[in-house]
Amino acid sequence: MNVKSEWADVKIIDCRGPLCVVDDDESVRWSVTTLLHSMDFDAHSFSGGKEFLESEFVDTCVCLISDVKMKRMSGFQLYEALTESGKSVPVIFISGHADEAMRSSAIALGAQALLDKPFSDEALLELVEKVLAARGAGGR
Repeated sequence: MNVKSEWADVKIIDCRGPLCVVDDDESVRWSVTTLLHSMDFDAHSFSGGKEFLESEFVDTCVCLISDVKMKRMSGFQLYEALTESGKSVPVIFISGHADEAMRSSAIALGAQALLDKPFSDEALLELVEKVLAARGAGGR
């Protein structure tokens, strides 16, 4: 039987360091982290910004995937806290409530993208590839 992977056309480059997923929705955290693991990424998930900021991965994260609207700390607040502390990490924001104002705010903050939920595996993987390629990451 010849089965073609649904990701056969998505080229994933090697990366060095963890990808971190921050979302207060457990099902989103699980599905995104599982997808990244299936592509051999070192992925870790966090239920909120505070948990990520207090983690051992805050200094080594090569790509942050964060929900915008979360209960205690928004994704925008998380990204501002990172930049204020001198950390530079590419971010892909995700949101189930995206509009043009939110998209403009995300780009103004320096985000690579704002992806509307629900999104396809391919859409997320293509964005991750672009972020890592721009970062020049190598060696998974």
